[in-house]
Amino acid sequence: MAEPGFWDDPETAQKHVQAIKRLKGSVEEWEQIAGELEDVLVLVELVAEEPDAGLAEELSASVRALQKKIEQLELSTLLSGEYDRNNAILTIHPGAGGTESQDWASMLLRMYSRWAEDHGYQVEILDLLAGEEAGIKSATLLISGLNAFGYLQAERGVHRLVRISPFDASGRRHTSFASVEVMPEIDDDVELEIDPADLRIDTYRASGAGGQHVNKTESAVRITHVPTGIVVQCQSERSQHQNRESAMKILRARLMELNLAKQQEKIAQIKGEQQEIAWGNQIRSYVFCPYTMVKDHRTNVEVGDVNAVMDGELDQFIEAYLKSKARGQ
Repeated sequence: MAEPGFWDDPETAQKHVQAIKRLKGSVEEWEQIAGELEDVLVLVELVAEEPDAGLAEELSASVRALQKKIEQLELSTLLSGEYDRNNAILTIHPGAGGTESQDWASMLLRMYSRWAEDHGYQVEILDLLAGEEAGIKSATLLISGLNAFGYLQAERGVHRLVRISPFDASGRRHTSFASVEVMPEIDDDVELEIDPADLRIDTYRASGAGGQHVNKTESAVRITHVPTGIVVQCQSERSQHQNRESAMKILRARLMELNLAKQQEKIAQIKGEQQEIAWGNQIRSYVFCPYTMVKDHRTNVEVGDVNAVMDGELDQFIEAYLKSKARGQ
């Protein structure tokens, strides 16, 4: 009798099938670009032999489209981390400043939602706590799709806003901060032991929209991992069971992130490097007044159209960060 192989285990077989599909997709992407390149070269020969304004315009458009695809493919090759291909769990917290910072946090929530939707990613709100007057006190999103974490890891850090506050009757300029955490969604089959005895699970009534069900049932779930002090919560689903599953998903991601951080800290100590990560050390500034500009302080990339950035145009910041990271800067 032949020894059992991995195909005999349905779960293992499914993982291998998915891996094969991903590799097949990568090969097909390369083949598609190679085919388009051949088409462009044919157009080049036609325009060279018999100049034609319409054909030249078609050639120019084809070159631009091909160049964009090549840039995207080049960017995807920078994602070689263990969890870069995973879905991303993104959490936004406003800084001190009450309504002003909470409104800034809601602007970031919209920005990331727009970016994700523009790239064909699925966005699911796992937890959302609204502010008293405006904005949000916190939000956690699950952004699902290939390389979501790989790209969005570039957004991890403190984001600074400078604008004339709509909440200030005197029309003064305000500076606000909000922090963005990005973690990979960790599959259940990844080895990460969580002792049920280490968990304190509380249920409470969800707040916000939802009608009578929200007010009368304790569907929201808060989980505290006692050894680390990590607290996660979820209230977006009507079912307490579903909220508990979502909260455990966030907890697994945060525990994995904590383990990775400890490993990186050990590596940094071996290298003799010390990095201070403190509130106020912004990675990016968004200035609406007295001029308009968005500047990434890590890569020095600047964009003058702040409204386009707030509508989700983040690719140049993400690309510059990933290239800088690949160079070890």
